Amino acid sequence: MKGFLEDANYSIGLLDEGATLADVIDNCIYEHTHTGKKAFYVGDLGKLVRNNMQWQNVMAPIKPFYPVKCNSTPGVLEILGTLGVGFACSSKSEMALVQDLGISPENIIYTNPCKQASQIKYAAKAGINIMTCDNDIELKKISRNHPNAKLLLHIATEEITAGEEMNMKFGTTLKNCRHLMECAKELGVQIVGVKFHVSGSCKDLQTYIHALSDARCVFDMAEEFGFKMNMLDIGGGFTGSELQLEEVNHVIRPLLDVYFPKESGVNVIAEPGCYYVSSAFTLAVNVIAKKTVEYDKLLPSGVEQTRNDDEPVFTYYINDGVYGSFASKLSEKLNTIPEVHKKYKEDEPLFASSLWGPSCDELDQIVENCLLPELSVGDWLIFDNMGSGTLGEQSAFNDYQRPLIYYMMSFSDWDEMQDAGIASDTLMKNFFFVPSCIQLSPEERFSTAA
Repeated sequence: MKGFLEDANYSIGLLDEGATLADVIDNCIYEHTHTGKKAFYVGDLGKLVRNNMQWQNVMAPIKPFYPVKCNSTPGVLEILGTLGVGFACSSKSEMALVQDLGISPENIIYTNPCKQASQIKYAAKAGINIMTCDNDIELKKISRNHPNAKLLLHIATEEITAGEEMNMKFGTTLKNCRHLMECAKELGVQIVGVKFHVSGSCKDLQTYIHALSDARCVFDMAEEFGFKMNMLDIGGGFTGSELQLEEVNHVIRPLLDVYFPKESGVNVIAEPGCYYVSSAFTLAVNVIAKKTVEYDKLLPSGVEQTRNDDEPVFTYYINDGVYGSFASKLSEKLNTIPEVHKKYKEDEPLFASSLWGPSCDELDQIVENCLLPELSVGDWLIFDNMGSGTLGEQSAFNDYQRPLIYYMMSFSDWDEMQDAGIASDTLMKNFFFVPSCIQLSPEERFSTAA
């Protein structure tokens, strides 16, 4: 079951009820320990099927458009395409990836806020008409290069948190929407809807109320200019938690019924990215170097030293880092805790530790401070929730090699797809049967499907 990110000829291990994700990881580690200790992912594509069912149960009829930049691996894109999910693309390469799956242009949105003229022309040639815009410079660029474009005005959201001033990070203001509509009218560009985005880190669900109210104002404004608006994009920010999904739905559903009722003809869409893929991928990395460091250098600034001076403190270097699978660590906090793969006793001592990538760059710190049993070079660490923002473009770091991906799916998830009639022949050719991972010989483990 071997496949690189750029390899469309991937395969999916179909596991019976006796095999688990832990079995898959154990066997992959066994294989890599004997053939070369490279980092690798295990992707549970059945998780995508279950997350889509959850979305339909809670958020229907809001249609999901998956942001391709979140995770552009072939298994993910093909499963989501088979499930009928739309795609939000930010570049020509992403649009081409999705088109290669046979996705209709009507199910693709070009969402990059700063578009290259050549890529706008590519979208025009491909028949991808729906795109976002939040300023008059972009508007003029689109009008010159895509005469059939249908624009969603990207409006800013107002996130108000304790002790902080109002922060408007993305999109345009209500006041500027009128100016953009005047420009669009002069240029002959169609405006068909509104987009906003609420960050997944936003704890105040009132932000959705303000955003929906603003969106309704823009729709009313559009009527004055004669634009026929028929689409509302409520963006991403969905964490993957069913509770968060239900909380968001509880807030927005009454307002959607009032502001954009079914009879209005407005199609409501969303852009759930990490919601689909974050929990579906687990990353395994190998310890390639180790050293002892001074404790006060390991502690974050402002943290009081409380340890015994006789206790060792360890720094570990692993074979993946921020110039690879942990790229999101450069801009946000890591949302997963490393788990030691090897078995150790419950009463085994834990030591202050830090984890670094292989580049020896001062930015390549993955975990600043954590407690781990003493590890040896060659030991494995497991990171879950690694499916979002980690499997996209190639790293600029010269020695970085993209980890292998081992796709899997349980029989029960496969049956769900079959029963729903969404398991296409093209997708089914990628499956092969794994009767029980722990019973396979090393030569048989995850061999590529014929």
